[in-house]
Amino acid sequence: QVQLVESGGGLVQAGGSLRLSCAFSERPFSTFRMGWGWFRQTPGKERQFVAAINWSGDRTTYADSVKGRFTSSRDNGKNTVYLQMNARKPEETAVYYCTGQKVDSGSYYSAAEWNYWGQGTQVAVSS
Repeated sequence: QVQLVESGGGLVQAGGSLRLSCAFSERPFSTFRMGWGWFRQTPGKERQFVAAINWSGDRTTYADSVKGRFTSSRDNGKNTVYLQMNARKPEETAVYYCTGQKVDSGSYYSAAEWNYWGQGTQVAVSS
């Protein structure tokens, strides 16, 4: 079983930056083919796709709303994936979740496509 632990959430001013980290607890070879992603959720709404990075780290996918401002990356040596968020907007206040696919399917936009979830980290953007 893969365990995911997010960190780096907090309060940031509009226009500011924040980086989230997601550490996964499994030996690297067992996560070799996994895809990794980020979703966010506000109360009463479904989880919304934010970004994904494929198993080799050479392809990233982003929601239209964050393209050009967010960057997803991974460090396999540290078993960690990152989400760098720049130019934050108040409407992006949400709980952010790290997620993983057992085998990178290339299909990222639905929460149902993902197998593992972190506990979430709160991100608040003040205006």
